[in-house]
Amino acid sequence: MEPRRPPRRTAPPPPPDAPEGENRLLRARLVELAAAAARNEALLAKTQERELDLLRAGSLAELLDRMIDGLREAYQLDGVTLLLHDPQHEVRHLATGEHVGHEHLAHVRHEDRIDAVALALGGLARPWLGSRLPAEAVRALRSNAVGGSYAFLPLPRGDRRLGILVFESRDPARFTADLASDFLAHLGVVAAICLENAINRARLLRTGVTDFLTGFHNRRYLNARLREELARAQRTAGAVGLLMIDVDHFKRINDSHGHLAGDTVLKEIARRIASQIRSSDTGARFGGDEFAVLFGGGRAGDLERLAGRLTAAMGASPVPTGGEGGERVTLSIGGALAEPAPDERDYRALAERLMAEADAALYRAKSAGRDRFVIAERVVR
Repeated sequence: MEPRRPPRRTAPPPPPDAPEGENRLLRARLVELAAAAARNEALLAKTQERELDLLRAGSLAELLDRMIDGLREAYQLDGVTLLLHDPQHEVRHLATGEHVGHEHLAHVRHEDRIDAVALALGGLARPWLGSRLPAEAVRALRSNAVGGSYAFLPLPRGDRRLGILVFESRDPARFTADLASDFLAHLGVVAAICLENAINRARLLRTGVTDFLTGFHNRRYLNARLREELARAQRTAGAVGLLMIDVDHFKRINDSHGHLAGDTVLKEIARRIASQIRSSDTGARFGGDEFAVLFGGGRAGDLERLAGRLTAAMGASPVPTGGEGGERVTLSIGGALAEPAPDERDYRALAERLMAEADAALYRAKSAGRDRFVIAERVVR
């Protein structure tokens, strides 16, 4: 007798009330999640590609180009603005000295207090996304605001914030507060690292012996060259001349046209000075709106002729300010001559006396009404 087989078990039929529509909804949700995962993967790949592109930038000028134009094109944005914490306008000078184009500088804002913008955006510990900008953010963007939606990416380095990178879209639904911002936060960190490195490289290249705005030598280099020229003049029984040059009413240019226009004027002044001096002379930016020219092997009459050429070169035509027209710029110049004694050994002290005498002559030129030059009658020894 064969054993009785157990009854065959079968899956219970679905309840008669299980809706087929629920299965369709689940399948649609899976398709939606897969599409979202694919989009996130594509966004991650694009973000990583953009980050590598920023890391490859070899200069501050190249980095700003990749931050502003590169990111705008890659993410199909209507605009990118970089808000920099730059109270002394050092980064602006570095960028101008690297010949960053006006089309990029127009999208860089140099802020005295970047924290004010961050506080208006809730502290900005993470990217801020939205369309209703607080007044402080609108003020920082100024004419760059496109009027749709924005993503504000903090650029953190340690316990400080280098700036804020702003993505702008005319689509009000492009950046909304409910969107994930992890990719943007990571991009901000990488951009901050690149920005700090580029600024440090620019400092190293420019601040050794060169003024980073005008390309002239700086005060440190002038001091060293002055002592060398005094030693040479002593050996040849010659003289060393020094012109101290001040731009008249330069603050008015900054106040009327802005700091970028002021930078343009300073670069043009340096260019015109360079066009009038010999290759053996040394032109330097002494600081701010002050310049100097070290003139070796000359006499008082040579200093007067050079000072006259410089004032004529400045008065020959208005100086461009970056906009329409230009400004008439004048110079006040003071000069002095030094003849080292045969037994002179303290060239530093002699250089300081020469500078003081030229500076006193400059003061007399300014007191007499500016737009003129005065050469000291006394020879420094």
